[in-house]
Amino acid sequence: MSSKPTLIVSSSPYLHCGLTISTAMRDVIIALIPTLLAALYFFGLPALTVITTCVVTAVATEALCQKVMNRPITITDGSAVLTGLLLAFCLPPSLSIGLSAFGSFCAVFIGKQVFGGLGSNIFNPAHVGRAILLASFPLQMTTWTTPSTAKALTTSATPAAADAVTTATPLAVLRNLEVLWGEGNSAAAAKLATGFPDISHLFLGNVSGSLGETSVLAILLGGIYLLYKGHIDWRIPVFYLATLTLITGIYGWFRDYPTLFPIYHLLSGGVMIGAFFMATDWVTSPITRNGRIVFAIGLGVLTALIRLRGGYVEGVCYSILIMNMITPLIDRYLVNIPFGGGARNEQSSI
Repeated sequence: MSSKPTLIVSSSPYLHCGLTISTAMRDVIIALIPTLLAALYFFGLPALTVITTCVVTAVATEALCQKVMNRPITITDGSAVLTGLLLAFCLPPSLSIGLSAFGSFCAVFIGKQVFGGLGSNIFNPAHVGRAILLASFPLQMTTWTTPSTAKALTTSATPAAADAVTTATPLAVLRNLEVLWGEGNSAAAAKLATGFPDISHLFLGNVSGSLGETSVLAILLGGIYLLYKGHIDWRIPVFYLATLTLITGIYGWFRDYPTLFPIYHLLSGGVMIGAFFMATDWVTSPITRNGRIVFAIGLGVLTALIRLRGGYVEGVCYSILIMNMITPLIDRYLVNIPFGGGARNEQSSI
């Protein structure tokens, strides 16, 4: 009898769709181009400095780590570029080159390479970098500048030729308004509300904030492109945004806040870029449809709780990192039924 095997079974997948890591990363980078252009338009040269620093540092860190760990160097697949770009979009335009580089190093080394590289990380690398920067340098990470396209108020203490004018983000102003409403100081609230950006500015991005979080229009264009290409599941952004809107809407209704209160939360801060580009990360989000719904609802609840009742006005970064930790648990209990298996309680125990 011949010892030659008659059947050879290789590891899955047996059919390949043709999608590669490089192709997928390229499509996500293409989807981020509108956000990139919006950041350069609203914040100018400082934005370019932060973005370039983060991308170059991310690529260099990944190459160095893979070299030291004796792994194949894969910087040409675009994943390091994407990590650096996403981190830059989470940073204020006034952040120094040194801190931008430090955050990018942490994102790739701690958030990615320590776990084994691409596909093995349990946290979103870009948000790991942002969380470390925020915990280590809170003042620098919460110093915001007015977009160059906005007409800044000049006083005798503010030179007209200043490079940048510091200002509060819409979420910070919204929190101050909540305090005044809670104290019943309607006159002071009304005065502060006059300086709050209108819906059109929030949608277009002509407000202070992180580089990639201000222009909702640019983010939506990129998100629609990713949905069209089939790279992300619509369930995560839809259920995330719907949950946040519902909770802030109910909260505002009980406290007799203006009708647009939930819309302000929806269009301010990092909700949009978090919903379409961070929470939908293939590695750190659930693999099942029902799991993604649970994941997204959890994101909405945590973001709303942090924003409404926490000491920090933003909650997207921490909510995504927390839900990243729960992703393996979600995948464990919300598993797909095997093809042809029928209902779980009807499956044979043999």
